[in-house]
Amino acid sequence: MQRSTSAIRELNDELRQHLLGGDTVISDKIAALGPKALTRLTECLAKFDQFCPFTDPKHKHAFGALPFDGSLVVFRIDYSNLTRTGSQPDPADPDSTQRVMTIMLADEYIRSTFVGLRSKSTPTM
Repeated sequence: MQRSTSAIRELNDELRQHLLGGDTVISDKIAALGPKALTRLTECLAKFDQFCPFTDPKHKHAFGALPFDGSLVVFRIDYSNLTRTGSQPDPADPDSTQRVMTIMLADEYIRSTFVGLRSKSTPTM
């Protein structure tokens, strides 16, 4: 049986606020902001608490968007098994879950989402 949403939320917050309990991946555009901006962005992510029903319908703090230096930055936290070969049936279990937080600009997120949808719905000839 899956553990409580509050346990998942706490583990996700630990990764977002302290970069502990998982891996963090940044996009090329985020990396291009430079080390000082990345430090400030990390601090902003740690303080972020503007979760809403639209971006966080399951109350797990696994996705968010925030303004940063004139751009909209998004983060998302995904779960897999420890070998990263499949999904994790119980993301509340830190001993069997690999968390990965991806940080990117909103336009990168939208582009990757629509490219994925297009590739799934485009008929092959």
